[in-house]
Amino acid sequence: MNWFHIPLEQWTNDFVEFFLLPVLGPIFESISHYIGLILDQFENFLTWVPQEIMTAIIVLLAWWTKGLKVALFSFIGLLYIGSVDLWKEAMQTLAVVLSATFLSILIGIPFGIWSAKSRKADQIIRPILDFMQTLPSFVYLIPTVLLFGVGPVPAVIATFVFATPPAVRLTSLGIKQVPIEVIEAAKAFGSTSWQMLVKVQLPIAKPTIMAGINQTIMMSLAMAVISAMIGAPGLGSVVLQAITRVNVGMGLVGGLGIVVLAIILDRITEGLGRKQK
Repeated sequence: MNWFHIPLEQWTNDFVEFFLLPVLGPIFESISHYIGLILDQFENFLTWVPQEIMTAIIVLLAWWTKGLKVALFSFIGLLYIGSVDLWKEAMQTLAVVLSATFLSILIGIPFGIWSAKSRKADQIIRPILDFMQTLPSFVYLIPTVLLFGVGPVPAVIATFVFATPPAVRLTSLGIKQVPIEVIEAAKAFGSTSWQMLVKVQLPIAKPTIMAGINQTIMMSLAMAVISAMIGAPGLGSVVLQAITRVNVGMGLVGGLGIVVLAIILDRITEGLGRKQK
């Protein structure tokens, strides 16, 4: 089949060089600017709060959501992060994760509601989500670097795109699973579409939506580590430096920090979902 050649690579490069960047470049710069503001707010706050106070806040939150065992693990895990001098890196990673999760929730939940309410929208959104979830995570870095350059902001954008599908899918699933009897009862009492959504469907779907947020946070953390390749600060950069230097000790220290942060975030968000239920 060598006689049948499609110059897709050249077409793509020409499209990007002669149309995408000249025409849409200012839009991408504006998006990068506003996302940078969100990231700076999270990072400045997390690094400004003293380590002892932040540890106390996270431990108390873990105790309130999941109990004493998770609170004790959170305390030991955060003590470990501080003892190996990775507190600043951990907070930088947390800032990237929170920024990407904030954007994923801000965009993913409305799209999930739209998908649940409209069959045509669902038929359009579902294939896009399938494509986003089957695409290898490293592939997200290529268009992000091309359109936004290298640094923390492109890392947040790549993380946001990678982590949004669970928020959309589980929001849609939660609303679709609301019992039809409840919907019929609400209609019988004269509820409008907005009242049906806000007072009936979203409250009942909250546990499922929280599960989607939990998965979004976990995927954000995974991608935040990978996006260290395009300049994301934090624990991912520590692991990347360990790989390039073949430093096993540094890799172990940074990897354990990521594991601790992942477990704490997972348990706290899981606990919040159960309290909502």
